[in-house]
Amino acid sequence: MSRLAEHTSFSAGRELALGLRPSTDPAEVRRRQGETSEARRLLALRGDLSLGGAHDVRPLVKNARREAVLLPTELLDIRDTLVRGRTLRRAILRLSDQFPLLADIAARIEECPRLVSEIARCINERAEVVDGASPDLARVRRELRETHRRLLDKLERIISSPSTAPFLQEPIITQREGRYVIPLKADFKGRIPGLVHDVSASGATLFIEPLATLELGNRWRELQVEEEREVRRVLAALSALVAEEGERVEHTVEALAELDLAFAKAKYAEELKAVEPKLVSWKAPRRPASNCQHPGSTIDLRKARHPLLDPATVVPIDVHLSDDYFILVITGPNTGGKTVSLKTVGLLALMAQCGLHIPAAEGSALSVFSGIYADIGDEQSIEQNLSTFSSHLNNIVDILRRADRRSLVLLDELGAGTDPSEGSALARAILSHLLERRITTFVATHYPELKVFAHATPGVENACVEFDLETLAPTYKLSIGLPGRSNALAIASRLGLASGIVDRAREMVPPQSLEAEGLLHLDTGTLTVPEVNRLLIHLPIDITYVDKEDTVRFFSQTKERIFPRTPAIIGRKVQ
Repeated sequence: MSRLAEHTSFSAGRELALGLRPSTDPAEVRRRQGETSEARRLLALRGDLSLGGAHDVRPLVKNARREAVLLPTELLDIRDTLVRGRTLRRAILRLSDQFPLLADIAARIEECPRLVSEIARCINERAEVVDGASPDLARVRRELRETHRRLLDKLERIISSPSTAPFLQEPIITQREGRYVIPLKADFKGRIPGLVHDVSASGATLFIEPLATLELGNRWRELQVEEEREVRRVLAALSALVAEEGERVEHTVEALAELDLAFAKAKYAEELKAVEPKLVSWKAPRRPASNCQHPGSTIDLRKARHPLLDPATVVPIDVHLSDDYFILVITGPNTGGKTVSLKTVGLLALMAQCGLHIPAAEGSALSVFSGIYADIGDEQSIEQNLSTFSSHLNNIVDILRRADRRSLVLLDELGAGTDPSEGSALARAILSHLLERRITTFVATHYPELKVFAHATPGVENACVEFDLETLAPTYKLSIGLPGRSNALAIASRLGLASGIVDRAREMVPPQSLEAEGLLHLDTGTLTVPEVNRLLIHLPIDITYVDKEDTVRFFSQTKERIFPRTPAIIGRKVQ
């Protein structure tokens, strides 16, 4: 949330931004999204509105309640915050018909007119308590100025007198320990009667307060103490008023922080060129033609972009779930965008539930998930001496324990980090478990067996990140409905490896890998003759045919039909 916090205007708003967490309550998520949309429209209409000048003065209120005397600068912070709140409150409430959600927040702002006017009356913009703050302060300061003038006049006459000038190091008036003194040559000590307040480092100069000005000097100091006492009394009275109005001041800060957060979300949305996602209610669990027992979730992200990647280079992706599947198995080359695709889905779902607009195209829609759980990246634990596999498995165990039917689960390289055959079997078992519990899941994998699992299992679908064989580089585009394939042999051929070696390597590819790769070839029509022969040898047969008596029959080497079809046609006579 640090990116969001950069758009806040004061510390209380920043605190809310950094502490923002996704809500699982659909009504709350809709309210948050509505506030962001209203804030975007309001700032477009009234770009002059801001939280500039607001401060989080709640700690000052707390101090005032403890009978602490606040400083003039602190009191000005309170005044400025209340004045900013008053300005925003009035501006937004005037437009309450257009911005009802923001108006609800603005209505909680307390103007505290008596506190504002008292601080303004007593303290000027230089954070000084003014003479008019109290009658006693005005009287003391008048006398203080007059006494000060008389004191300096008398000292000026002393240093200007021909009878005393020869005894001075120079004809100046200075201060030592808050008293006015003149610099007397040490050789003439006693020639001007007075009190010695300091001696120069060389010892050649004595800084004395002449006896002739002692009484005026004493009175001047007395008046200074009296002034300080009266200023403190004024500040104490203002601090007591802050304590009295403290709850209203706190409500104002809290409301301003909420407005600051709404404005920050609006500014961040503009920066990302984001849109408000459509929030789709969970549908009743259903069993479509594919027999997948769909949980009712919705994910339809159009031209979705990872919010933390450079918008100039990031490749938008389209991600959607249909009525026929709620588990998506994403395959493709390393660094091809599988993990970024997972993160994009997860981050946009989290953003939506935080009330943030999402970097995607109009029409993008999401359900509100009860939890979003991810196991992404190499989280090897040195402290616990866990392998990559064990670390991932610990996370997955926790995810399976906490997730429910309305959760979203994101798993990167499921089953990786161990023996491929065991890892693949475990991955399929975990996916089967998630399928049985009807939990919306996105999985990134290299295992070819998972491609076959996704192709043959109702409720599960393949997807791939595309690879350009001309440039030998990933395109980072996501295609749903097609599994990814290993491009090692194609790359080797493009880079000039002898065709005989490539052909021999192709013949050595395990049958299950060929079967998985064949899913893509069959759809794109790029099978070679050797590949067709190997498919016929290694893949199970599943055919529908018409026998010699013109009756529709089927034959399958598997317990479950690989290619679903309407059972009603089996056994019928062909006319």
